[in-house]
Order: sequence, then C-alpha cells, then structure tokens
Amino acid sequence: MSLPSVRPGLLRVLRDGRRPAAMLLAGGLLLAGCGTATTAGEHHEGSGDRSAGAQDGVGSATQGSADDDKANRSETRSALSARIPDQSAPTLPGVGPRMTAKIPAKTRQAIVVTGANRDTNTATFRLYERSDSGAPWSPAADIWPAHNALRGWTTHHMVDDRRSPIGVFSLTDAGGKYPNPGTRLPYDHSYHFTAYGQGFDGEPLAGAFDYVVAINYNRDTGSSPLDLGKPMGAARGGGIWIHVDHGGPTQGCVSISKDHIRQLLRMLDPASHPVIVMGDAKSLAS
Repeated sequence: MSLPSVRPGLLRVLRDGRRPAAMLLAGGLLLAGCGTATTAGEHHEGSGDRSAGAQDGVGSATQGSADDDKANRSETRSALSARIPDQSAPTLPGVGPRMTAKIPAKTRQAIVVTGANRDTNTATFRLYERSDSGAPWSPAADIWPAHNALRGWTTHHMVDDRRSPIGVFSLTDAGGKYPNPGTRLPYDHSYHFTAYGQGFDGEPLAGAFDYVVAINYNRDTGSSPLDLGKPMGAARGGGIWIHVDHGGPTQGCVSISKDHIRQLLRMLDPASHPVIVMGDAKSLAS
C-alpha cells in the first residue's frame, strides 16, 4: 500500500507496532507535527508543530504568507526573562488564582512557560518545585528560552490553528529517537521519533524529536507520546510535546534546547506529579 502524499515541510512518522499501519494511514492520518499524528496532515507539535510524535503537527516548511506571522515575534527573550521573578513564592510567579486552582494539590513540580502576549511565539520556560501542598515554590532551574506555536496561544486549540493551548497539563510520558537520558518518566525509545523537512523559517527540523515529553492535552495518559488517541476528538488537535528546539516557532508544541530538555528529563519525577502551566502572561496571571 502506498503512503498518502504529504505537504512539503510536514514531519512524517510511522507508528510503531502498537497499532497496525493501516490504522495510521486511514483517513489520511499523518504522524507529523510536534507529536503524534492527526488528521489531514496535522502533526504532533502541539497542534502547532507538525512532526513525528506530536499529534498536532510541527509547522509546514513553507512560510506562505509569513509576513504577518513573523511580525508576531516581538518581545526579546531578555525582556521576557526580566518579567519573571526569581524568588521563591507561595504561588508560582506570574500565575494567578484561576490558573493556580487548576494545579493539583499533589503536584510538587511545575513548569511555567510564559509568552509576552497572545500572538508571540517566543517564551520563557522555568521549572519550579515545592516540598508540600501550600509550601513556597522555588526555582529548580534557570530561566530557559523557548519557542511555542507560530501564531501564539489560544484557550480553544483546534487542528492547524498554529497556536499552542493555554492551560495546566500533566506530564506523564516521554520518549525520543535517542535512548533514555536518565528520566524516571516512562520512556519510549523509538526511531519513529524522526523529524523531516523544514520549519517556518526554513530551518531543518532534523533532531527535533530526539527527546520529547508529552504534554497531556487531548491525549490518553500512560501511553507513548506517539499514541494517536484523542479523547476530545481529532478536531481539537493533539500531539503537543515539549521537544528539542529547531530554531523557530512550532505548530503548537513547546521547544527548548537539547541540553535543556536532557536536563529536564533527568529532573522530572512522576512521584511529584509534574505539570506544565503554559500561555501568554495575561492569561497565566488570571
């Protein structure tokens, strides 16, 4: 059976033996983007990036009418970093009561990813830890630069909207093309975490899925990041991951440098019930 055609620049991934290849190809499913496959060429990368492993697709290689999208890349990383306090706090810095209420009491590790506004695709990324519920949060790592989806953030993510979902999401599963670097999370080591093509700025996507952490947006927890399940339905996108930064915006995922994701994987502890709190600064502060 021949493979369905894919648009240039989309990541393509073939699912490993957990599901028959025919199921992956049915209806034009592609394992492209930032994570696992979705319909009609959607890729994993958080409904933003279309690459293998993310359900929402990492971004297309073509820039199309990219003038408007490039205009979104506004605030510098140094300016973003300056807006995130370094000190310990009873609540996560920059995270308001509504978002804080969504963090489970049992959570002891929380990543905060903050964009300047709804339309920017650069962000800051920081891991915090606390000893117990109600205890102060303390930074567990430096502030790291990150990319998010090409067109920024949304509270209602849909397939191919090229925006990252805003919210609090648990982190339970990891994987990558490279062997486990020492994480305690369940880790799916598979060559199917292979990215091809180019990103929105023409940068190569190779290596983007060497290491990934699945963000539990519209996915079945306790499964490989490559899994195709979408409890809210395919139209809501999926395959949103934390993955290796390729030097440009994603389709919907969050990306950080390879050194940083290796460090993150070693630090994340399933016993601490880690979550990621992600979105633009105004949304997070609510």
